Amino acid sequence: MKTLLLIFFLLLSLNYSTIACAEEISQDFKQLRELMVATQIEARGVKNEKVLEAMRKVERHKFVPQEYRSRAYDDYPLPIGEGQTISQPYIVALMTGVLNPDSTMKVLEIGTGSGYQAAVIAELVQHVYTIEIVDVLGKKAEKTLSDLGYNNVSVKIGDGYKGWKENAPYDAIIVTCSPSHIPQALKDQLAEGGRIVIPVGERYHQKLVLLTREKGVIKQKEIIPVVFVPMFGKDGKRY
Repeated sequence: MKTLLLIFFLLLSLNYSTIACAEEISQDFKQLRELMVATQIEARGVKNEKVLEAMRKVERHKFVPQEYRSRAYDDYPLPIGEGQTISQPYIVALMTGVLNPDSTMKVLEIGTGSGYQAAVIAELVQHVYTIEIVDVLGKKAEKTLSDLGYNNVSVKIGDGYKGWKENAPYDAIIVTCSPSHIPQALKDQLAEGGRIVIPVGERYHQKLVLLTREKGVIKQKEIIPVVFVPMFGKDGKRY
């Protein structure tokens, strides 16, 4: 009997220790997010408070492989498998802010990747439709987003170059892979007054571009030089 009681109290102690350790780790990540926003994002000119709050809230470490979680809040891309990466936090915040998101918007994302960018946008808009061409990444991102409670995100496995016509038009479109030119389908699926933010160019020479539709006319403006993974079709050819 004494032995059983001892085992019980040991297990109870271990359980409390595990919970305490998990809470401590969670708190550490929260502090790292706060630091990330203050030093990497806000200090570099992103001032939209709603975007900053979304960046503080979304747990980037849950969107990267376990072996990279300790580096999740550093300001650079990280591998997520299949030759793809999760974008650096500053770029995620910058692109989100450029869309000028609000709670009434329907947004299309091209290049789901880990699902992190979709999660950040989902904190700010009505619904996000996101497309991933790599089957394994799309399914993993869909599960991650679902597990984290993002019920306003729909994931599709498919070719983002063609957009997602069934749910068009979109108030905003964000592209997280780089084609050599702007896909006509995305322009066609943009609502009046809508915005597209997209990296365009060759593999190591790209510009982040903002397109706006005003009275039916598409206007274009360059933002900053960037480097994103290329946009590919199902046949593996670069767009």
